[in-house]
Amino acid sequence: MQNSFSVLTAMFTPAVLISACGTLIFSTSTRLARVVDRVRELIRAIEQFSSDENVDFPEERHVEVDRQIAIHARRVRLIQRSLTSFYVSLGLFVAATVAIGLVAVFGRAAWLPNTLGIVGTVFLFYGCVTLIAETRLALRSVKSEMEFTLTLRAKYQERRAAVAPEAGKEI
Repeated sequence: MQNSFSVLTAMFTPAVLISACGTLIFSTSTRLARVVDRVRELIRAIEQFSSDENVDFPEERHVEVDRQIAIHARRVRLIQRSLTSFYVSLGLFVAATVAIGLVAVFGRAAWLPNTLGIVGTVFLFYGCVTLIAETRLALRSVKSEMEFTLTLRAKYQERRAAVAPEAGKEI
């Protein structure tokens, strides 16, 4: 009885890490979906100001959208690496759990569960570091969008200021 309890207790740690991987996979998949939605929105914007001759500052808009798409392409690559790491980690933790049971039954390769757990933890760590890099890119993208919006506002204000004195001369 003590041996089965020890085996179940040993299986608990990988189970917690499996749960952590599942949570990270879910949240990272959500991040990927948000990037995909944002890229689709940028594509619609390109189509709009490419076909509408009345769009103000089209060159500036094209430059900004191209820059945003490039950032999102980098974000997608980082998210993909992160998801791959989390899935590999998940698989290794499941394998560690199975290995714990097999070692208990057959009494061989006692080193295997620890090795699988350590390698799984390394992949989990790499996935987290990759997500940190992706988060930094996301924040840089948002900051750039805000700066671009402020630049457009300034251009509109300059245009209004230039038009206002001319309107006063006509009176």
